[in-house]
Amino acid sequence: MNLRKILIPAGIAALFIAAYQSWGVQGIVTVSGGVVMWGLLHYTRLMNVMQKARHRPIGYVGSAVMLNAKLKAGVNLMHVVAMTRALGQQLSADGEEPERYRWTDGTQSHVTCEFEGGRLARWELVRPAPQDGDAPAQASNSAGES
Repeated sequence: MNLRKILIPAGIAALFIAAYQSWGVQGIVTVSGGVVMWGLLHYTRLMNVMQKARHRPIGYVGSAVMLNAKLKAGVNLMHVVAMTRALGQQLSADGEEPERYRWTDGTQSHVTCEFEGGRLARWELVRPAPQDGDAPAQASNSAGES
């Protein structure tokens, strides 16, 4: 069970009780203003992330390797969308656990992320195999730079 689903409402209720006992109705109005402000901050962040994501194709990321390096277990989907600035291509069916999303870059490398309970549990970076024509060119470049 997700502890946040219990602790956050319990903490808000405790704030209302403490405010009422200390300042009466004025305390409830003050705490209400704080809770509304907190909700508006989260809503504003969500809208900013979605506005940035609307300018990119679904499932696109600038660099899958950099995304792989930045990912951390336990972050939520909105955090990953904020990092990629694009919605992920959904691979799992709606409502299915774990939720699976993929982000692909221009080199066809892709990161597949699995979210359990809304939090990032696992991810995998897949890079395409180098083409036969690309391998000698890469070898000659590295030899020429030395």
